[in-house]
Parts: sequence; structure tokens; C-alpha cells
Amino acid sequence: MQPTIALTDLQREEKLHIESPIHIPAADAYPLGATLFYSDAAHVPQTVAIINCATGVKASYYARYARFLAAHGYLAITYDYRGIGASRPASLRRLRATKFDWGSMDFEGIMQWAIKNFPDARIVVVGHSIGGVLPGFSASNWRIDRMLTVAAQFAYWQDYAERARYRMLLKWHVLMPLATALTGFFPGRRLGWLEDLPSGVAYEWAFRRAALAPYNADDPPESTAKQRGVTRYFPQLRCPLLAYSITDDDFGTPAAVLRLLRYYRGSDRTHVVVSPGEFALPAIGHFAFFHDRFSRNLWPESLAWLNTGSMPRHAADFLPSELPHLA
Repeated sequence: MQPTIALTDLQREEKLHIESPIHIPAADAYPLGATLFYSDAAHVPQTVAIINCATGVKASYYARYARFLAAHGYLAITYDYRGIGASRPASLRRLRATKFDWGSMDFEGIMQWAIKNFPDARIVVVGHSIGGVLPGFSASNWRIDRMLTVAAQFAYWQDYAERARYRMLLKWHVLMPLATALTGFFPGRRLGWLEDLPSGVAYEWAFRRAALAPYNADDPPESTAKQRGVTRYFPQLRCPLLAYSITDDDFGTPAAVLRLLRYYRGSDRTHVVVSPGEFALPAIGHFAFFHDRFSRNLWPESLAWLNTGSMPRHAADFLPSELPHLA
């Protein structure tokens, strides 16, 4: 038997990276384009990491972070929500989809696939922006062992950073629904505003209120029926949850992050804050956490927490579980 040799960070980076495109069915059988990232085809992973995208961002943006996790022994899964990237149908105008569908159907389908194929593995979730909301819509979220979120919130406009609030209100809550009404979907690529979005997703973002639920009786019947039980599964998540916010992020402000965290009542929730000044950078913003410029600092920090719960940062906020922990 060959002795086990501990790999240095450099050796891990030089290991073979395997990337396998795959289609995984959503809970309603909608085909989702996904990619599996791993470094040893013969190894059964002990940890599966599901990476949830931000709204209007292709899964390919997270490939660098997925490769980093794979180099440390994880099976990392990236996937596009219905209507985006590799999960986009021929006609976006005819696609009826909401962010609730992304969680209750798409993320739920990825969870079911991971549970079925790797029943003994730990499952961790890394959720960016809306990707940190979607596990709350999933019936299988009880199976998650740890969840890490980056700038996770559901885009209530009054939580936007004060310096940009009214500009963002005009862009995302006035112009976006107008463009969607004119074209039958949100033409984000044509405008240079992220990816195209199904109309239901765009309207859900544009008309989001301060609470995920309940909706008022004057909501459109379709929206009310679909969203009536929107928070049903949030308390079912009982794993530790670490939430990053970034000081120059106009979307994921502390107010926005904490608004979401309060729904995950069954989890111990830790909120930490990152500043670009820590890294002598002028900005990080909403997206750059997943850029490989952070492969030597923020990424190893996040990996250590996913592995052991270790976190060198001081908690800006800690919200203990309000419910009994499951055995």
C-alpha cells in the first residue's frame, strides 16, 4: 500500500481537474444544464458542494471557485436555473418560471440528484445572492450539512445601499418591468444588464416587497397561488449558516442579508463582513468574491468554514437557532 501524502496547496492546484457537463432533471423533470467538477474519477466524494448562482448570472462564472473546491476533494456542482445559460429553452417568451421555481424545482432537483447518487456524502451549499434564498424553497433542504452565502438577499429595494438606492430602484423596479412588458422577457443581454430573464423572474424581482410572504389578496391570482407557501421549508433547514456581506456591495447590504437570515429560524446564523480595504483593493462589490484573485484568502477561508466551521473573522451578528436541532 502506498503511504498517504499530504498535498500542499500548489500540488492540489496541479492535480487533474475533471469537468463533466451533464443534464440533471429538476423536480418537475425540466432539464437543467450542469457541470460536475472533481479531481479523482475513482474517488467517491465525502462532500458534495452545490453552487447556486446569482440572478441573471451563468453557472460558468462560478467555475473557478468550483475548481478550487474540487482540488480540495469536493465534488462541486454548478448548474443554470431554467431560462438561463445551458438551461435556456428555444423560446424564453413562452417559459413560465419564477425564482420560486428555481428553488422549489431546480435546486430541489439538484438536491435529489446529489442525495440519490451520493447518499453517504455531506452536502454543502454555496449560495450567491438569490442563490442563498433558494434553499429555503426546497423540500430537501433538511439534508444540507452546511450553507455558506455571499451577499444573499431577495432584492427588496429599501435595503439597497443608500448611495445607490434610487438609481437601482429606477433600473430594476421601473425600467426592468417596462422592458419585460415590451418584449415578453427581460432582454438583459441586449441592455448589458446581466443575462436575459424569464418574465416571471423579472416581475418577481421588480415587485418584491419587504417580506417573502404573505402576499396581499390583490396580487395576481397566479402569483398568489404559487407563493402562498413560499416560506414553508425555511425553518426546516437546521444546519450552520455563514453569511458574508461586503461593504461596497449595493445589493447585499447588512440590512438585506439580515432580512433573509431571519427566515432561516432553524439554523445558527453567523453574519461576517468583508471590506475591500483588507486586500488593498478599491472594490469587491456584488460579484468579485468568486473571482480567482481571492483564491489565496477568501476562498481558503470559506473552505475552512465549510470543512470545520472555523472562521477567523469576528461575527458582526449571530442569530441562534430558534428551533430544536434535529437529531
